[in-house]
Amino acid sequence: METIKKHLRNFLKKHAHLRLFVRKVKWRVEEQEYNKTAKGTEIDEKLVLFETFMGRQYGCNPKAIYEYMISDPAFDDYRLVWSFFDPQAKKAQFSALQRAEVVEVKTRAYYEICARAKYIVTNSALNYRIQKRPGQVFLQTWHGTPLKRLRCDIEAEKGNVNNTLNEIKIKNDMDVVRYDLFLSPSPFATDKFISSFNMKELGIENIVRETGYPRNDLLFHFTEEDVEEQRRQLNIPAGKKVILYAPTFRDNEHDGAGYTYDVHLDFDRLQRELGDEYVILFRAHYFVANRFDFGKYPGFVIDASKLDDITPLYIISDVLVTDYSSVFFDYANLKRPMLFYMYDLDDYAEGIRGFYFSIDEIPGPKIRTEDELIRWIKDLEGEPYGKQYFDKYGDTFERFAEKFAPLEDGRASERAASELIRAGREETQK
Repeated sequence: METIKKHLRNFLKKHAHLRLFVRKVKWRVEEQEYNKTAKGTEIDEKLVLFETFMGRQYGCNPKAIYEYMISDPAFDDYRLVWSFFDPQAKKAQFSALQRAEVVEVKTRAYYEICARAKYIVTNSALNYRIQKRPGQVFLQTWHGTPLKRLRCDIEAEKGNVNNTLNEIKIKNDMDVVRYDLFLSPSPFATDKFISSFNMKELGIENIVRETGYPRNDLLFHFTEEDVEEQRRQLNIPAGKKVILYAPTFRDNEHDGAGYTYDVHLDFDRLQRELGDEYVILFRAHYFVANRFDFGKYPGFVIDASKLDDITPLYIISDVLVTDYSSVFFDYANLKRPMLFYMYDLDDYAEGIRGFYFSIDEIPGPKIRTEDELIRWIKDLEGEPYGKQYFDKYGDTFERFAEKFAPLEDGRASERAASELIRAGREETQK
């Protein structure tokens, strides 16, 4: 059966018109099935459903909003539900989920919760069959400030192997019209979200709320105990500095099973050059998180790709190495060095996604080779750590923070929760 599905996927990749027809039929059937489930279901005014990356993780902005709610007595009588692919395993793994109910995504129980919930909070696209009913409030938190072009702003047709530009727009419009609120971390991001999610054409640009990102609240409130606990959980040796390597995926790297990624690094060499001083935390995008095996490098490379939440990794990292991932917008709140390993910069900028702003605004070196990356990491040593980086990029860093993180103050979760409940009350009064 899996072989048949693989051949079918490969066939549809080559026939865009047929692929779109099949998708439309599938969406219509699923929508009708959902409406049958929802019919006659009464909305629970104090039921909130949370979901991160379609049920893959307990993390990001929905996690931060949820944990704010369970800390606030005002929500003591709310029914809080999380959806996961593996709900019981998640509940056993995270103590904060003891306050919540859990449900498995794409099950009848899940769709019944979706139909009954007053509030649905997600950070990515919802399952297309879920239709917003009168009285419900859907909050889209999204999951990063965009450097690379998103959705309807993507111009390079060859950059996405799964969708034509027309398909991207159709899927976007089906998704975004369901949301009542859309969180933004800055005026810059607001402008790009309105454009990329086609909000103006859809007449819904007023749904954006500039609250800052809830997931970044931790970066203003963590303690040394939090750092030590996270290092202990990951078995990071005392005295070792931590490099967080967090690259994004490439739209044009794909095989029959999904996205692929070549790290373009020689970890044998990195261990020889840096292993005495550093540990590398490797954090891949969730699209490619299951494609790596670093068993050859115990004690040097720790694969953190399958951890649910990246934010705790920020607080234990001395330096961030990334490329075009939005992680650096968040990490900048810590005012620590950031290095940008952009070995494929020309291809990425011109042939895959394209950028929303000049990379000259990025506060750090745009590194093309492994030699240069190693040299920069070694040059960070000294007192204080990263002095050479801030001597060169300090002014750029400050301008960057003013433009892209002006709202971050550790209280974004509170603001987001307030906006959510306010919208719920307004919806009820209609």
